[in-house]
Amino acid sequence: MVHTPESMAEALAHLTATEPAFVPVIDRLGPPEPRSSERGTAALLRTIVGQQVSVAAARSMWDKLTGAYGDPPDLHRLAAASDEELRALGQSRQKAGYLRSLATLTLSGELDLANLPADNEEAIALLTKVKGIGRWSAEIYLLFAEGRPDVFPAGDLAVQIELGRVLGIEGKPAEKWLRERAESWAPYRGAAAVLAWHSYNTKVI
Repeated sequence: MVHTPESMAEALAHLTATEPAFVPVIDRLGPPEPRSSERGTAALLRTIVGQQVSVAAARSMWDKLTGAYGDPPDLHRLAAASDEELRALGQSRQKAGYLRSLATLTLSGELDLANLPADNEEAIALLTKVKGIGRWSAEIYLLFAEGRPDVFPAGDLAVQIELGRVLGIEGKPAEKWLRERAESWAPYRGAAAVLAWHSYNTKVI
């Protein structure tokens, strides 16, 4: 878990015991704040709406979507919405297809966010059946919405850059290399990503 100070402290204690390179990061910056996000279909709808646009644009587009389909959006109406209806709300034709895909899979019961598989890889495979939800989006959802402590988004650019720097790697490490290096950090690999973001986004004064 990365949702509470206690769970974060437990995870960091494990990480510093298994990876000494993390110790100076925490000594310099302090522990990262716990992080969590909403759980459920609305969270993934927001993920789709927010792809490749600014935070302000995503907020505006979400407000238009919920203004038309309710908050949270009515999935039956969303599944039946045309490209033209969704484009009038600021969604691209591609995103319109993604939104309908999520609504349809949820309504059919094929995707049950309240009962995702306990195995992380199985849960990721199910989430990525939704058009527009790739591995990174699925991992972020499992890490922050479900609080799964061992989900590790090794494909995240900031995680790669910062962990490469912390570990003394020349250049940006490959995702495969980083996943292999992180095996010893289990079952708290998610906290290593949170620590990487914490370090990456903190300006040294």
